[in-house]
Amino acid sequence: MCTVQAQQYFGEEITEENAITATELPETLADEESVETKVRGEVTGVCQAKGCWMTVNVGNNQEMMVRFKDYGFFVPKDITGQTVVIAGEALVETVSVEDQRHLAEDAGKPEEEINQITQPKTQLSFVADGVIVNEE
Repeated sequence: MCTVQAQQYFGEEITEENAITATELPETLADEESVETKVRGEVTGVCQAKGCWMTVNVGNNQEMMVRFKDYGFFVPKDITGQTVVIAGEALVETVSVEDQRHLAEDAGKPEEEINQITQPKTQLSFVADGVIVNEE
């Protein structure tokens, strides 16, 4: 018996065609400031306030911050652990202490963990035009 995997679309309707795995992205971006691409990966966290950002596992205990173009759409807050395909721009950016603390609050982290954020950090980021959530 064949089962059909349900999908939900957010933002621009995109396809999974030519998507690379999230673990391939750091190497793809190695010599570039940014790159337009499609990425498939596992969601590791979602903004619990509105669903206005998510994090995706890129391997080596690293996460990529995913925001949505022009704050134009949100994703469900309960998709942690599910596979997504995102299309848009991948880039490396420096995140201030203030922004890191704000994101930690949105993620529902405990106050003591938030207070331990004291240095800016460089991270892999993604501005998504569209998202496919594969319902497992």
